[in-house]
Amino acid sequence: MDVKRYNIILKPDYTRVLYLPFHSMAKERIAKILSRIQVMDENHVRQKLDEVLSSFQKRHTSLIQFFENRFEKVKRYTGKNKNLSKERKLLIGAYFTQEYAIESSALFNPSMVWHPDQSGVAMGSKRFILSLRAIGEGHISSITFRTGVISAKYMINMDESSRYVTTADNRPDQQFEKKLFRRKMSELGLLDMFSESILNTLPDYFTFSELKAGVKAILNQHNVGRNEIVASNIIMLARSNYEISFLPMQDLSARVIYPSAP
Repeated sequence: MDVKRYNIILKPDYTRVLYLPFHSMAKERIAKILSRIQVMDENHVRQKLDEVLSSFQKRHTSLIQFFENRFEKVKRYTGKNKNLSKERKLLIGAYFTQEYAIESSALFNPSMVWHPDQSGVAMGSKRFILSLRAIGEGHISSITFRTGVISAKYMINMDESSRYVTTADNRPDQQFEKKLFRRKMSELGLLDMFSESILNTLPDYFTFSELKAGVKAILNQHNVGRNEIVASNIIMLARSNYEISFLPMQDLSARVIYPSAP
C-alpha cells in the first residue's frame, strides 16, 4: 500500500459560540441579576435589548430564539412575576448568555473519517470529515469539525468553514443501559448495597427521569449521610452522559460540541 504523508494547516480563528454560564452561578447571584432587570422600565428594557442585538446579531444565527431558550432555563427564578413582556424575557436571556471564542488558543488533534455523503464527488476522489480539538478562552476544550475532499491524485482541498457556529441541543433523558451504567459506577467506586438497591428498581434500559425517581425512592428509605453523597454522584454520572442533536441543515463546520457536564 502506498502511504503518503501530508501536512494540513488549519488556522484557528475567533469564531464565537453562545452558551449559558448558568450552572456555576450561585442562586443569590442569579436573583440579583434578575432583580436589576425587573426594576427597569419598559423603555430602558427596549433600549438595552436594542444595544445587544445591534452588537451581536450579525455574529450569530437565530439570536432571538437563543435568548428565548435561555430565558426558559432561568424563568423559575423570576418568582411570581409571570407577566413579563417579550422584550424583558429576551433581555433576561441575554444577561444569562456568554459569548466564547472556541478556537482562540489552538486547533489540533485532527481525526479523519470518510463522509457518509459521497454524492457529487469526482471519480477517484473521496469526501472526508475532520474532527478537531479546539482550545478557546480559559483553555476550555471543545470539538469542532471541518470537511474536505481528497482527489485521485492525493490532493487535499478543504471546504470553506462557516462564519457561524452553534452548540448542540442536549437531550439528557436518553436511555441508559443498566449493565454499562453499573460498570461505570464500579469504576468510580460507587457500587455498594445502597446503589445496588437503586439499580434493582430500574429496568435493563432506563431513562434519566426513571433514575432520578429510583434514587429519590431509595434515598427516602435509608439514612442520608454517605448515601446522599453516593446518590449525588450517581446523578452526576448520568448527567455527564447525554445525547446531542443539531439541525440537519447546519453545515458540519457550523457545529461545535461544547462541554456541558456538571
